[in-house]
Amino acid sequence: MKLTINLYIKSFLLISLIFLINTHVWGKDDLKSLTTYLDQIIDNKEEFTEQKEQKIASLKQLLKGNNSSLEYQFEINSKLGEEYKKFILDSAIHYVEKNMQIADNLQSTKLINSSAIQLAALYSYSGMYRESEEILKSIDSGQLPREQLSEYYQAYCLFLTHYAAANSPRNYSQEYDNYTDSLMSVLDKGSYSYRIIMVRKYMNRGEMEEAENLLLDLLEEQEVDSPNYAVITYYLGSINGTKGDPDLEKKYYILSAIADIKNSTKENASFRALATIYYEADDITKAFKYAQSAIEDAVFCNVQFRTAQLSKFYSIINAANQAKEAKANSQLKLYLILISILSIFLILLVVYIYKQMKYLSNMKEELSTTNDKLTLLNNEINERNTQLSEANHVKEQYIAHFFDLCSTYINKMEDYRINLTKLALNNQFDKLLKALKSTSMVDNEIEDLYKNFDSIFLSIYPTFVSDFNSLLIPEEQITLKSDDLLNKELRIYALLRLGITDSAKIAGFLRCSLSTVYNYRTKIRNKTVVPRDEFEDIIMKIGVLHKESN
Repeated sequence: MKLTINLYIKSFLLISLIFLINTHVWGKDDLKSLTTYLDQIIDNKEEFTEQKEQKIASLKQLLKGNNSSLEYQFEINSKLGEEYKKFILDSAIHYVEKNMQIADNLQSTKLINSSAIQLAALYSYSGMYRESEEILKSIDSGQLPREQLSEYYQAYCLFLTHYAAANSPRNYSQEYDNYTDSLMSVLDKGSYSYRIIMVRKYMNRGEMEEAENLLLDLLEEQEVDSPNYAVITYYLGSINGTKGDPDLEKKYYILSAIADIKNSTKENASFRALATIYYEADDITKAFKYAQSAIEDAVFCNVQFRTAQLSKFYSIINAANQAKEAKANSQLKLYLILISILSIFLILLVVYIYKQMKYLSNMKEELSTTNDKLTLLNNEINERNTQLSEANHVKEQYIAHFFDLCSTYINKMEDYRINLTKLALNNQFDKLLKALKSTSMVDNEIEDLYKNFDSIFLSIYPTFVSDFNSLLIPEEQITLKSDDLLNKELRIYALLRLGITDSAKIAGFLRCSLSTVYNYRTKIRNKTVVPRDEFEDIIMKIGVLHKESN
């Protein structure tokens, strides 16, 4: 347990460090920020793999001992198979095969069918298509209960998809459609599985608007960075690629890839899509990075159809990357030659400049009187400029000092909370009880910080809230509580109005995740009466327009 806690603390500190780094280096554009973040976690994805392995280890610990019932072993094996399914495929197959033996011992038709269906799906992932199909054909679907029918049809759809991806000479499209229709007939129409199938049907029919609207509804329901979130954002990336919006296409694929890494989902498609996009854009470095990550995951998981898809593509990108490096080396040699030539010219130029400086020195003596007068005038101007510069500097220092004090104090309070936790873990309960008298300090200071921010901001832009609401459709306009000056959505755009456009910095100030800021901004842009791409530019003019009209 201590090892697990230490691992989670280590992982948390790593992600926090990444976000702190991003606070300084991310650009103004969300896409650039997301790309930078993705590159960071690719380099550190082994941390998420360790988390996954720790979770699996804790499940394996439950199987130790000889007193467990067969039913209990079956349940734990099922959980292990699910954890391993898109992580290490061979291990997933191992635990499902063990469940097959347990189900036979229990002589439970339901458990036998359940294990067989799972095994058929896993075999199709691993490239054992013949074995997968034999298992599925051996099951009498007419005898399956409704809940197992959905699993059976889903496994058949997976088999057909994977077999077709392996360049099967047989056309499985009609058979796939038949099993998809059968699957939908036994699913709840409000379920995630049913609606994601509808998305694929819309996309196959070219009805991209309907597919996108359904995906955006699903996105609202899912937790950020969850496995379902990765699937939804992948489809959104594909749709926006079809619609010809490359920025949104990349953004959604990146969000999908981030979620896959955080869930240690080794059977993924987003990295291959990103590698293709950057390869076509002639960004070989990024294409190689993402293709390499994709092939590493596919080999790690032993997903045969993904490995087959990626092998040829990876070879092309790898060759292009090597060619690029060779070209870069040739260019480097050329640059070294040019630099040497330029150095010679620079030496000659220095000699020429030295002679000219001697000539100018003589001329300066003749202009001495005039220069004295200009010097006096220049001194006066410099003095005025210095005064103005000092005034601006004082103003900047006060503002920076104010926010720095608030931020520092909040960080101290956070350190104080961590110290309390350490006291509790060390069983120093007498010291803990004394310290607990001030548990509300952090929340109060954060609330005061936001109130001060709201008050100062509204003193500068008193019409901000009304001007902001005028940009929203009437039924979506923001109504503040009686004691509130601003809420979180308004504060995000207040920070934007002050010129803080870096989403990571906004998230740090509001003490929320980057994804939360991104989602808030996306939701608000979807509610505007003005074009979405012009909304934030108009926000930057709130107050300016007011002054100009006066």
